[in-house]
Amino acid sequence: MSTLKKLMGAAAIAVSVAAMSSVALAADYNWTFQTSETAGEPGFVNKTKWAEDVGVLSGGRIEIQILPIGAVVPHTDTLEAVGAGILQGHLTDPSYFAGKDPAFAMMGNLVGAWSDPFEFLGFMQSGGGDELYSELVEPYGVHFIGAAATEPEAFVSGVPIRTVEDLKGVKLRAPEGMVYEIFQKAGASPVALPGSEIFSALDKGVVDAADNTVFATNQALGMNDIANYPLYPGFHSLPMIDISINKEVWDGLPADLQAILEASVDKFIFQHVYSVRKLDAEAVIEAKANPDIEIINWSGDERAKFRRIAKDEWQNWAGRTEMTQRYYDTVTAYLTSRNLL
Repeated sequence: MSTLKKLMGAAAIAVSVAAMSSVALAADYNWTFQTSETAGEPGFVNKTKWAEDVGVLSGGRIEIQILPIGAVVPHTDTLEAVGAGILQGHLTDPSYFAGKDPAFAMMGNLVGAWSDPFEFLGFMQSGGGDELYSELVEPYGVHFIGAAATEPEAFVSGVPIRTVEDLKGVKLRAPEGMVYEIFQKAGASPVALPGSEIFSALDKGVVDAADNTVFATNQALGMNDIANYPLYPGFHSLPMIDISINKEVWDGLPADLQAILEASVDKFIFQHVYSVRKLDAEAVIEAKANPDIEIINWSGDERAKFRRIAKDEWQNWAGRTEMTQRYYDTVTAYLTSRNLL
């Protein structure tokens, strides 16, 4: 082959590579997903990484912009916004939609049910949870890609709560709905406050304790410095992370991109759980270095007592709709079969 032909061949290859790179850089799909965290929170950071992973796994064909809570619509309205195409998707806690259907409260955070995120994810993937949740959201024009979860939420407390009995009379912050009602049944005196007011309410003695978020975030916010008896690992709350997309957008995707999105959720599950678990472990070490802080870990017996109280409230919620009853029957059968009740 002559030198000229070699150069021409090399030039042709270079042009071809450049053309392919250009195609890869121009995304076929540009989407906006809203989350339920503020920018900078561990959950927001991990969800941003998920979007970056989708871009890599899809060869640049999908580009997702991740927005913090309230960026486009209030956190309670993302379900309709995704269905209407105002947002292309969301990564959020379904409990926010409880006002639309009580099944969202049960599926989003079945208080007292789970001690570990992989217990919950096992139910979703192999116990019927995915199928029920897909059925719940589809009428809203939304396709459910998959569920993730974080670590059980820690409990912030300015008084020592070593047993269920110790909850009696404790003024504690809890969101309205199932969480509020279960703590009330356990003997506490719940107070509905927005998350933004928790620190001040604890500091001023308006409440004695608070259902808030994971241990690492509470520690970073200084909660444990003013409420010295945190309960960890958490015993009450393990919210679901719903990763969903507009159904028309989903239906219009080629099969390979649908498979990539599903695989990306499986990857996100492990990255999110273990990154938060690592942050929690580091925060626990930091908290233990403070002699004023005592971390309380409930025994298995006390956790079982709380779960039995919670289960009574699940039954009350079960009777509200056909879907809540189906979910209750499915989840309690799963928990019973694995000796988790």
